[in-house]
Amino acid sequence: MQPKPPDDAPVPLPITGELDLHTFRPQDIGELIPVWLEACRERGLHQVRIVHGKGTGTLRTTVHSLLRRSPLVESFQLGDEHSGSWGATRVALRR
Repeated sequence: MQPKPPDDAPVPLPITGELDLHTFRPQDIGELIPVWLEACRERGLHQVRIVHGKGTGTLRTTVHSLLRRSPLVESFQLGDEHSGSWGATRVALRR
């Protein structure tokens, strides 16, 4: 029988080009997004989407702040009617 990992052990995530932040704690976003963007770029994913939800806009503001500071990001914009509207952000990564 395999030992159970501790509750705070990292959980590997599949890198699909979409990151839904609803399942993460807000305090983890600052570390999560840069690592995820790098993993996407390493896999050749240059158009990605981050789902932050509509809510009060606090999480969206945090995400956009992180994207502005990232040297990996070429541009970003809110989703359109087919990609989550203002509840998601589409990101173009530098090649």
